[in-house]
Amino acid sequence: MHIALASGFEGTAEGIEAREILGKCVHCGFCTATCPTYQILGDELDGPRGRIYLIKQALESGRCTHITRQHLDRCLTCRSCETTCPSGVAYGRLLEIARTTVEELAPRPIGQRLVRWLLRRMLQGPWFGPMLGLGRTVRWALPQILARHVPPRRPAGRAAAQAGATRSVLMLEGCVQPAMAPVINAAAGRVLAKLGFRIVPVTGAGCCGALDLHLGANDPALAAMRRNIDAWWPHVQTGIEAIVMTASGCGVTVREYGELLKNDAAYADKARRISELTLDLCEVVSPLEVGEMASLKERRVAFQSPCTLQHGQGITGKVEGILKRAGATLVPVADGHLCCGASGTYSLLQPGLSHRLLANKLGNLAQGRPDVIVTANIGCLSHLEAKATSPVRHWIELLDPDPPAPLF
Repeated sequence: MHIALASGFEGTAEGIEAREILGKCVHCGFCTATCPTYQILGDELDGPRGRIYLIKQALESGRCTHITRQHLDRCLTCRSCETTCPSGVAYGRLLEIARTTVEELAPRPIGQRLVRWLLRRMLQGPWFGPMLGLGRTVRWALPQILARHVPPRRPAGRAAAQAGATRSVLMLEGCVQPAMAPVINAAAGRVLAKLGFRIVPVTGAGCCGALDLHLGANDPALAAMRRNIDAWWPHVQTGIEAIVMTASGCGVTVREYGELLKNDAAYADKARRISELTLDLCEVVSPLEVGEMASLKERRVAFQSPCTLQHGQGITGKVEGILKRAGATLVPVADGHLCCGASGTYSLLQPGLSHRLLANKLGNLAQGRPDVIVTANIGCLSHLEAKATSPVRHWIELLDPDPPAPLF
């Protein structure tokens, strides 16, 4: 593909990277077959190939309209297209570059900008927890579009006993997960302690940067990444074994710190090392270390693999292997490669498409008549939980040696 970038992008770091990515696309269209939005809407411009054409046009002309922005907004960033692509097109990274560029070329109306600014501030700010608590109290009075995003309160349980630990790791707590489902990090701590890991407490780490990045706020996203690196680096220097992610949405972003900060002389080497140390929880918990659990014997479990796990990080089969080893019966899930429609703030900004994807996903999950649905990302969990008829949990909760409440 011949690319002639506009003068404003030619020679810039983003322009060089975008040109390289665009040059790999051979327009085969394999990506459209696995794109959730293309399958629903049937519009070429709402599939990866069509969006690539729109991005190329904007970068070459230095102009675009709200139409381009609209089609990019509809993208879930699920990256299913990357799994399918035979040419190795880094579509997710191209979209990140394009979204920042399009925000400048075709500014949003003030109302849209305000909504996005509020989402970024509320979900990452210290007031999210108190606001969620208030929302739970008055959930009955909230509009349905808001009420369905307020999960029920579940206790975290007792802190993990650290005595006897022989290995040390860090764990990113996340920005919304501690308030929405504190039991996830707590259960992970108890399981890791049982396996001999000590979770080293860290002050100063916060949001991984994904929220800002996906909303086109590139500079705040990079600032969040640098803050996390600064918080983790002293522990990296003392030989920490890994940085564990309990939310795959955070994991896929932290794994890309090295790429995202490669042009920052002060942070490039540190960011690359942070990415190397980052592991999803399922990569730390070995099936061989998980004994059979009586509570899971003959239990039917449906696993919804988050896009950020299977497509973004390329991790498949590990969670399923762990749960099978623990005695669970994994039921088949049709179209397991397709997104559930959560995708960070997508369910709030694109509710129509999000709800259709959710309905399709829940229908497929229910076919196996599971006792419980499990996933590996807080966004997917809360999205599925809002409409599911079966309990929805993080998979680590099923292995919790000291659960604070019954799982089934």
